[in-house]
This record gives sequence, structure tokens and C-alpha cells, in this order.
Amino acid sequence: MKKVVVFGGGTGISNLLSGLKLFPLDVTTIVAVSDNGSSTGVLKEELDIPAVGDLGKVLLSMANVDQDFVDLLRYRFSKEGTLHNHPVRNIMLAALIDTKGSLTEAAKYMAKILQVKGTVLPLTEDKVELVGLGKDDGSEFYGEECVSQNIRNISRLRYDHDVHISDEIKQKIAEADLIIFSPGSLYTSILPHLLSKEIVTALKKSAAPLMYVSNLVTQPGETDGYSVADHIDVLNSYLKDRHIDVVVANNGDVDKRIRKKYLDTEGKNVVGLYGIEETGVQVIADDIFAIEEEKIRHDALKTAYLIFSYVINL
Repeated sequence: MKKVVVFGGGTGISNLLSGLKLFPLDVTTIVAVSDNGSSTGVLKEELDIPAVGDLGKVLLSMANVDQDFVDLLRYRFSKEGTLHNHPVRNIMLAALIDTKGSLTEAAKYMAKILQVKGTVLPLTEDKVELVGLGKDDGSEFYGEECVSQNIRNISRLRYDHDVHISDEIKQKIAEADLIIFSPGSLYTSILPHLLSKEIVTALKKSAAPLMYVSNLVTQPGETDGYSVADHIDVLNSYLKDRHIDVVVANNGDVDKRIRKKYLDTEGKNVVGLYGIEETGVQVIADDIFAIEEEKIRHDALKTAYLIFSYVINL
């Protein structure tokens, strides 16, 4: 069985994994833990733990249990009080960190409960913050939320301290047949993985192709006007001695009404394929989007099939 490592965080990676779990692949998912917003940020500060939010979302996307149980873990308390806005999955992971001793062991136990096929690991056990370095005056933008709001003024990203990467993650990278950077917020969900020197070194040593599954739409304030090629250029600038080898991208035509609605209400544009030839990457382009409740999403099954078709022929 082919071994695949997926880096990411947030909704983008969850959608991708919901498709990959349907194929005979050994999937290891590595999730960034630098989020500091909403429930995750509160628990991170109050309990002095890494961010658990994206990890919880990924685990649920890979779950193979009764939907009612998944819905329970997704439930977010709405009444005012101590638990306001906390989803059950975050509370559960926080409790498991205490009882199992680490976020890695908490994730593994929750994966067992959810009958997850594959492995889900946090990037690091460290409580870590994303920091953006200002373009002009060397100022610092501290925390993921602040970074996201100031990308135009940031020249480079780093963490507030060096992070430790487990030997298990390094081994998974070394054994991988394919390494994927998932769709998601480029600067706050994907690049945080490449801020670790240990990850970049492990990727340099790996013989596996590096694949990027491109975002379908731009993210206001972060990737306004970006094409697929622009996303790849940014990734390559952090990969240093490696580069993206292959990209899976959409070439389907999104309905004009949906495109206009996205632009008018959210300031988002469909990510274009122009200029992709100049990157030198292999392009796997297809109609891989779906419209779900007026929202543009990756067609999880079709996207996963394209990835599966690629990796089994390596």
C-alpha cells in the first residue's frame, strides 16, 4: 500500500482527507498547531496547550463512525457561560492531553475512538505562535490572527521559538511515496509546517514527489490576485532546496453567478491557471470543484481519485 503524508490545517485539508480515506492508501496527516483564534485560542491560553482546533477537525473528517457521534463532537455550545463557543471535540482533546500526557497521544486515542484509517499527528507538542516580520521597519505581527490580517505588510514568517518535531514524523516523511500540501490558508495553515528547520531538512532528504493541491479561490488579505503559480512560488520560497513537483488544480468553469457572489460578498476570486508553465511543475488539471450550498468546494472524491491515480503509478 502506498504511503502518503499530507500537511495542512483547517477546512481545506478536512475536505481532502474525506476523499482520500475512501482509497487504499496509508495516509499520515500532519496538522499545524499555531492557531490562536476562537475556542482554540482560549483553550491554548487557559490550559497552556498547543492549538487543538484543526487537529479535531481533521480527526472528524477521517472518522468512520455513526454520524450522530460525529455531530456530537462538532456541537458548539451556544449558551453564554464558561463553555460558550467551545466545540465538544476541543474539550475532549484538551482532556485527553491531560489523561494521555501529550497532544500526540491524545490524537492517537481519539483516532482509535473514531476508527480513523491512517495516522493523524500534530506538527509539534510545543505551544507555538506564528510571527510575521514587517517588510519596512522590522516590526513583528504576533499570533496567527494578526498575521492573517497583515500579510501585505509581512516579508517573512517564523515561530516565536524553535519547535521540536518528533522522530515519528521524520520517519513518516522518510517512508512516504508522496508528500502533499493540502488546500487551505496558504500563510496560516500550510506554510507553518515549513517554518520548522527539521521539517525542511526531512523534506530535502525525502525522495518522494511534493504535490500541492491548489486552492480553488483566493483568500482576502492573504492571497488576493494569486494564481496557482503564485501559490507554488510562495511554497518554493520556504522549501528552499526542494520544490513542488506536481500540482492538482481546477480547470473547470465556475458559474458566473457564483463567481460574482463570491467577489461581491467575500472578496474572493477563482484561482487561475495562467503562468503555470513557468513554474516547471507537472500539472494535473481537471474539473475538481463542486458547489455545496452556494459554496465552492473541492469535489473530495474526484480530487482524491486524481491523487490516487498519480501515486499508484509512481
